[in-house]
Amino acid sequence: MHLINQSVPDHDFEDINLQVDFLGKQLEYPIIINALTGGTSQAQRINRVLAHMSAAYGIAMAVGSQTVAFEDPGLRDTFTIVREENPDGVILANVSALSTVEDALNAIDMIRADGLQLHFNIPQELAMTEGDRQFKTMLTNVKEIIEESPVPVIAKEVGFGLAREAVLPLFNAGIRIFDVGGKGGTNFLAIEDQRNGKFGHEIDEWGIPTAVSLAEIHNLDLPIKIIASGGVRTALDGAKSLAMGAELIGMAGQLLRILLHDGAVELDRFMEDFLYRLKAVFLMTGAANPATIQSKPVIILGETAEWLKARGIDPLRWARN
Repeated sequence: MHLINQSVPDHDFEDINLQVDFLGKQLEYPIIINALTGGTSQAQRINRVLAHMSAAYGIAMAVGSQTVAFEDPGLRDTFTIVREENPDGVILANVSALSTVEDALNAIDMIRADGLQLHFNIPQELAMTEGDRQFKTMLTNVKEIIEESPVPVIAKEVGFGLAREAVLPLFNAGIRIFDVGGKGGTNFLAIEDQRNGKFGHEIDEWGIPTAVSLAEIHNLDLPIKIIASGGVRTALDGAKSLAMGAELIGMAGQLLRILLHDGAVELDRFMEDFLYRLKAVFLMTGAANPATIQSKPVIILGETAEWLKARGIDPLRWARN
């Protein structure tokens, strides 16, 4: 995937404005620190730093799965710390798509969430000895949560990508925000194989690449918002995703690695540099904001183009000739 260099832009660097509205609040940048962790003392420290950073830069944040806090209420503060550190920002709750309505509502209330991520992770569950094996009532469960939720519900894959065959029934159930969570980021099958070896690393390459998932969903032309996540590591990755139709980009593993290996100061430096580079790429394409970059050409070649063609999707749609 390639963006086109604009040698004669119409803007100065300070003209680049990446603000977006999301869930009724304004973000300074179209970025979500995506679901990571909670439930341990280390997780609380991680969430404190990330929430502080989300407040400082005006970006959204999702907590990790809150199920552990229902099982042990003493762990609630590892999640509530996020709202304490970012009282006015966009914060997303997170539970499994198989969770009960009661747990979903409790997750929202726990952190005064602006939205609720329902995560879909069937391959990971099957790789876990203790994982779920019953999924046929999932869609009905999602509908019930949507009907009762006081905040918008987001369908989020955790690293295996959303195909159009999943998006359509979820859209009909009431979902209007989709986080593609494509292959290319954290590989939970490989992690589970390290833990118990149930799949013997035979299926570690399972999943839909993030770019393909994003294209599949965007090509449906539904009235939805798309979050691109799964291997978004650079500003160029983010700009390409936004140009292809994503409203926001989600980052997780990269931020966690920097925080754990290099510390909070280095993480802050990374984010500051990342945002500068993101603005720079916008200027280099001739786009002044997230809306206009979606009119800029994206050239899709190689395996991604072949995959889209095999699915009946024309890669030239994004060339915008």
